[in-house]
Amino acid sequence: MKPAERRRARQFAVQAVYQWQITQLNVGQIIDQFTVDQDFAKTDVPYFKELLTGVVHRVESLDEKLSPYLSRKISDVDMVDLAVLRIAMFELTCRTDVPHKVVLNEAIELAKDFATDESYKFVNGVLDKALRSLKLREETAND
Repeated sequence: MKPAERRRARQFAVQAVYQWQITQLNVGQIIDQFTVDQDFAKTDVPYFKELLTGVVHRVESLDEKLSPYLSRKISDVDMVDLAVLRIAMFELTCRTDVPHKVVLNEAIELAKDFATDESYKFVNGVLDKALRSLKLREETAND
């Protein structure tokens, strides 16, 4: 696994999760469409698929985990920001092999790439609060 290939997987995943949020298409249909329409060279394709399917299959749980750290209702969060946050929360909670710093940095970069000019600050704030809470729970569990 190369970091650049993971980054491309995350970039495609943001677009695919966004599409799913808008269309509610079947995950298989979205994967098929991306496979045809996108150049997956130098992309960690299995990771792209894992992120997309993981978010879609766990969306309620991910939203419950995100909600305490949002300053508004989840339905009021911009759809691109929400796609980035859902992917990051999936990685934080389901891919514990990925360092928290990497998840946070990648989410900020994704927000800069795909969302509005100020979105990265919002994403950073939400995930920073979530990470502090996760670290507190980890420390308590280890005591």
